[in-house]
Amino acid sequence: MSGAIRPLATLRVGEKGRVRPLKSGGALAGRLLALGLLPGTDITVVQAAPLGDPVEIEFRGMRLSLRKSDAAAVEVECFS
Repeated sequence: MSGAIRPLATLRVGEKGRVRPLKSGGALAGRLLALGLLPGTDITVVQAAPLGDPVEIEFRGMRLSLRKSDAAAVEVECFS
């Protein structure tokens, strides 16, 4: 599904996408921006826990684990 806009939490292991601008402000947005998860950043889902929470992503040469509820707040444009 190329070019589709989906929440990061719905991507499966191995899928890639580009982060879209965050719609909500607040502490979560501030924390993600401070960690480098900026709009336009390419990400890859590396792995997910057996029940899907947390999900580990790779971007800019580093890895980050996010709660599924936090990952649901991040929209990505899928390209693989």
